[in-house]
Amino acid sequence: MSGLNLFGATFATPWALWLLLLIPVLAWLKGKIGGTPGVVFPSTQTLRSIGVRRRSRAGDLLTALSLAAFAALVIALARPQLGKTITRTQASGIDIMLCIDVSRSMLSEDFSIGAQRANRVDAVKQVAQSFIEQRPNDRIGIVAFAGAPYLVSPLTLDHDWLIRNLDRVQIGLVEDGTAIGSALATAENRLKDKQAKTKIIVLLTDGDNNAGKVMPLTAAEAAKALGIRIYTIGAGTRGMAPYPFTDQFGRTIYQNVPVEIDEDTLKKIAATANGEYFRATDTRSLQEIFNEIDKLEKTKIEVERIAEYRDLFPWFLIAGVSLLVLEIAASQTIWRRLP
Repeated sequence: MSGLNLFGATFATPWALWLLLLIPVLAWLKGKIGGTPGVVFPSTQTLRSIGVRRRSRAGDLLTALSLAAFAALVIALARPQLGKTITRTQASGIDIMLCIDVSRSMLSEDFSIGAQRANRVDAVKQVAQSFIEQRPNDRIGIVAFAGAPYLVSPLTLDHDWLIRNLDRVQIGLVEDGTAIGSALATAENRLKDKQAKTKIIVLLTDGDNNAGKVMPLTAAEAAKALGIRIYTIGAGTRGMAPYPFTDQFGRTIYQNVPVEIDEDTLKKIAATANGEYFRATDTRSLQEIFNEIDKLEKTKIEVERIAEYRDLFPWFLIAGVSLLVLEIAASQTIWRRLP
């Protein structure tokens, strides 16, 4: 089908529409030349003083009929079609659960948003939102965790709703701690009964497992048995990080605190569940990690297009021929010119 779309109709041979530009030219030529005179004079000298040559109303109507017939036939030649193309998009089916640490240590401000210093949670939320927006055809859910996990959003394709819920993720909604194993188990429960071809968990934390009833490596073994791949991210600078405290006057002050990430366990979780471990020391590296995961887990899209069109050219052909016949009939009967 042609790409030309006019008033909801497409044209199979749109080049023919250029012929419509001849209509004003033909009208000008017709008006300039005029019709066949009804009475022939041996000389026009006698009539010159009468005035300029004018065409009769009948001549105008006959010309209009012929030009309208020409326009209808040109449109018929362009083959107007009315209908639509139905596009069916089928994703390969990747389900993703994001596990985000919201323990109090995530308040450390060793990340940034733009030129402003930011805590780890705010930076993670910004990067996670970008990741979600890049994968419109995947079902994504979110589990936040501190001393216990809680479901922020089940798996969904409604990413606008998902991002609104991500914005509401805050530190302090559950007791403090870092229940990595329990968070993984919660995410696995959301994935295990799904029919997706690929299931992955992205775990981000800045600490080590110190809460919950499920050991991280046990959860990793369960993920492997369920065919779930786990990518782990350790968030935080190496060494010390600025942490906000409130002094006796209510002011916010910062003290450097040690960054303690159990990288060995995070590496073992990723290795057990056929994933990879990454270390994010700032917002830029965190963004690069999510971009890398996005490349590793690309969604395959199958697009099927079905065209349903109805040709309209017969109507314009009939109209053009009818107008032409009417013009000929009128010129030979009620508006017939004297020979």
